[in-house]
Amino acid sequence: MEFVNAEGFAPVYNGESRLIILGSFPSVKSRAIGFYYGHPQNRFWKTVCAYFGEEVPPDVAGKREFLLRNRVALWDVILSCEIAGSSDASIRKEVVADVPALVRATGAERIFCNGSKSFELLSERFPELLPMTEKLPSTSPANPRFTYAAWKDALDKIFHRG
Repeated sequence: MEFVNAEGFAPVYNGESRLIILGSFPSVKSRAIGFYYGHPQNRFWKTVCAYFGEEVPPDVAGKREFLLRNRVALWDVILSCEIAGSSDASIRKEVVADVPALVRATGAERIFCNGSKSFELLSERFPELLPMTEKLPSTSPANPRFTYAAWKDALDKIFHRG
């Protein structure tokens, strides 16, 4: 297994973001394009865009605008780490993001963790955020237990749709 030192991305947010979605760390494909959920088989963009009744934007600028318009902030719990490929299980020497600062900057009502690794780290480092946090099934193509319904139900609680 070959490890590389890798950096994540800056958060996408504004003061009107009501929801923070936290991943663990960008995949190899995401790091190659320089933005979140860049693997074409990852279900994140299809899931969130479908919820809001929109097509997946074709480029990074469109995805960023989509998030801000829908009051969704996006970040990863890990700012940098050593990682082998895209495997969350291989992550070591991680530097964790200041999630409480993002909560303060946005006034967000809820945090969704996209999968177990982000939830595990958030729980360990920022237990005070657990009352506002929900772990959702990872949108990764490697997760066979993903369901759109879980994401829709969680989003409905914030955006009062459905």
